[in-house]
Amino acid sequence: MHTWSSCISYRRFGYEEESSQNVRSEFIRDYDRLIFSSAFRRLQNKTQVFPLPGNVFVHNRLTHSLEVSSVGRSLGSIVGMALSMEDSLSGNDEIIRFYKYDLSGVIASACLAHDLGNPAFGHSGEKAISNYFIHNSALDIKGIPLSGYFSKAEWADLTNFEGNANALRLLTQQFRGKLSGGQRLTYLTLATVIKYPCDSLSIDKSQVIYKKYGYFQSESKIFAEIVANFNLYKDTKYFRHPFVFLMEAADDICYRIIDMEDAHRIGILSTKEITDAFMPLILSLETKTSELDRMHTTIQSIGDKNERVAYLRAKCINILVRKAAEVFLENNQSILNGSFNNTLVDVLTSDCQALNEIEAISVQKIYNHPSVIEVEIAGYNVMSDILDLFVRAVLTSDPTALQKKCLLLVPEQYAFYKDTDSPYLKVMGILDFVSGMTDGYATELYRKMKGIEIPGHK
Repeated sequence: MHTWSSCISYRRFGYEEESSQNVRSEFIRDYDRLIFSSAFRRLQNKTQVFPLPGNVFVHNRLTHSLEVSSVGRSLGSIVGMALSMEDSLSGNDEIIRFYKYDLSGVIASACLAHDLGNPAFGHSGEKAISNYFIHNSALDIKGIPLSGYFSKAEWADLTNFEGNANALRLLTQQFRGKLSGGQRLTYLTLATVIKYPCDSLSIDKSQVIYKKYGYFQSESKIFAEIVANFNLYKDTKYFRHPFVFLMEAADDICYRIIDMEDAHRIGILSTKEITDAFMPLILSLETKTSELDRMHTTIQSIGDKNERVAYLRAKCINILVRKAAEVFLENNQSILNGSFNNTLVDVLTSDCQALNEIEAISVQKIYNHPSVIEVEIAGYNVMSDILDLFVRAVLTSDPTALQKKCLLLVPEQYAFYKDTDSPYLKVMGILDFVSGMTDGYATELYRKMKGIEIPGHK
């Protein structure tokens, strides 16, 4: 029987002596570790949706993650306060304190980490990595086709490269010369990051929580250890930790609303188009007349078009946070026992035409805008050529002089080819290197590889 008490754990992944200070909660420590990590800093030069221009501000992966974390903290606070009053927790002061004061920190930390595994060039970076292996499956390397170096499960990882699985790897992997346990986060934060509790061979597009996968074969034992802490197993399948739904909702709310604001900022959508999209959403979900009256008065007093859009964006996020929390609490038992097969925001979308309209505008005018497509095309070329260079080198038993030089470019922490005979683990080390590249670094390396730019020559 799963309960709200059994959802909690203060254990930390990776060996560590108990801390003698209690100034920060365990989950604020997780947050701080993520903020100061190099993987998090690299997000500042990774594309969210739009190209990263020099003179107009749009969101990158880092600013997106910070905003998702802020929204996640609010969701955690609302839901935590409500759950702290559950009759089943009556008399259990420690658990009540967790829901009142700590759940918000768990969700904020998981939200910070949710995009750590995404490569350069937005989601097209993931597709580019996958397509490299798909299109080169018959590539001959020392008489063996590329696909022949891997098991069925390993090949499924490579041909369906998944940023979510890569995030878990980054957070838990002991890289060469580094501490065991990766970032040494709590099991609870790690469980809250695992959005899709299955491997690449178990993807099921008909079910929301299995439409992608959440761990590579290289982290299968780590995944099993994490979910075992919370007994996330039912009917021969793993299911999500309940708190994942809050992390996911924070992300869904942010990208659905903030991508629209970015599109306005760079002139793809007009102020009128944004107003015509956001106002129906607010009017359909806000039930307090006094709040609507106050909003109309405030809008009329704002002359700056960017400030007006920012105000409407804030109102949309605020009301979606409240409504998503309501959906979570209304479905808390099915979420708790693993039978809830939906997302919180999709539940809202099914009853809110305005959210459907925003999604349609995003697909038509944002995600298919020429500037976005140009980044995707560039990402395919850059990532494919970089991968081709390093994958050939790492799988060749007798590398050429040039290939040996190429492998010297791989940072020591990712050089697993020195420690293993497994082709899969060697390639995973290369993917650690390539997926961690920022847009700028990947582009610069590509230009140097192609001779377009020669170091030391202008």
